[in-house]
Amino acid sequence: MSEPLTESRTTPGGPPPAAPAPPGTPGRPAPSGPGRLSGLRRRLPWALPVAGSLILLALPFYLEAFWLRAGLFAMAAAIGAIGLNLLTGSTGQLSLGHSFFLAVGAYGYCVFAGDPDGTTVGWGLPPLLAMVLAVLLAGVAGGVFSPIAGRLRGAYLGIATLALIFIGQHVLFNAKDLTGGFNGRAVPVLEFFGLSFDNEKVLVGGVPFTAVEKLWYLGLVLLAGCALFAVGVLKSRPGRAMNAIRDHRIAAGVMGIPVARYRGAVFVLSSMYAGLAGVLLALVFQRTVPGYFGITLALTYLAMIVIGGLGSVGGAVLGAAFVTLIPQILTRYSESLPLISAPGTGGVAPGEAAELLYGAAVVAAVLFLPGGLVRLPLLLRMRREARRRTKNPTADVTRNMEVPT
Repeated sequence: MSEPLTESRTTPGGPPPAAPAPPGTPGRPAPSGPGRLSGLRRRLPWALPVAGSLILLALPFYLEAFWLRAGLFAMAAAIGAIGLNLLTGSTGQLSLGHSFFLAVGAYGYCVFAGDPDGTTVGWGLPPLLAMVLAVLLAGVAGGVFSPIAGRLRGAYLGIATLALIFIGQHVLFNAKDLTGGFNGRAVPVLEFFGLSFDNEKVLVGGVPFTAVEKLWYLGLVLLAGCALFAVGVLKSRPGRAMNAIRDHRIAAGVMGIPVARYRGAVFVLSSMYAGLAGVLLALVFQRTVPGYFGITLALTYLAMIVIGGLGSVGGAVLGAAFVTLIPQILTRYSESLPLISAPGTGGVAPGEAAELLYGAAVVAAVLFLPGGLVRLPLLLRMRREARRRTKNPTADVTRNMEVPT
């Protein structure tokens, strides 16, 4: 047997070699280069959410009401998009009636909490209880439709859910005692545990907090709770069953997964997410209008999950932020942007420009980024690694042949 190709570091009969000192101790410098970068990468997934959370908590102290209101619209849209992504992205069920369940949540809250103007029907329940009942009402509406959702799929389910929007629009415009008709109805102020989310100014750190600043933190709590719950569902056994149904429903049935039951249950869960999003939207708007909950809103939610990334909670949030904030930004800076002008003054209105951007973003996501915006960092990292290997194809082989000392 040949001798090992290593040099002896001790003299015959001498003491054994001392163990190497850990990195960072005196006498041995801290690792640099790839080793240090890998350590930073391991800590980065925890550092980014913490830093992002701190920034979001501090924004009401620095941003004006316009941007806070735009952020609240994005939060409400993200909650609804997460619910739709559970149904469409994770279970493979196409739904075009998501805006119907947003309307159920928004108007349900108004009816349960009562009308502050006294012109429409209202029960006058505590606002927090009204909020919970509105979400449950949206779930009940989804449960009534769930037998159909459990047995239909693809375009057939899309057409069936599309009928919900037409039914909802007819009811919202004609049941004037309940919905207020074309002009809508006022939204009661949310109050619970001594907290009132009204426009009365409250000084916090020297900054006057009105309804939009107070609702900002409520929106953060609701969005975080909905996102964490959705992540837990997707990582658990029901989430794996949902993905199996999406990828191959026949094989899922052979494995013993009750396909129709899972489809119906996810449809109910998605409806409850939409109901909660509708409640938050109503609180931000402070008035519910039937025309808002039409087919355009339903298609907008589909654009959110496609642009952000199907089957991903983070993708739903990114897509909602993109689709919701683009019109606000274009409206805010319409005077400074070329070809963009205020509505009614000629040129391209901000809403029209936003729709063009949605279409371009959907086409770009389908053709060049099938995983959506949430997959963009991974795609860039893969391209960077491929470029590095092309420039130095022997680097990985040399690194693997190195003998540690």
